[in-house]
Amino acid sequence: MNSWHKSSYSMRDQSCVEVNETPQTVLIRDTQNRELGHLTFGAAEWTSLVDSLRRHG
Repeated sequence: MNSWHKSSYSMRDQSCVEVNETPQTVLIRDTQNRELGHLTFGAAEWTSLVDSLRRHG
């Protein structure tokens, strides 16, 4: 699994999310609450969500 990195959509001085991406999955977690775990999305599921947010955001 790749390493965690700050989302490019996170603002510099505010709370942010971290992502960990592989060809099969995308993991998302809150930087300030890492101990709470993460959300897991399949790659196709994640792509669909991001595309939808771009169209309707």
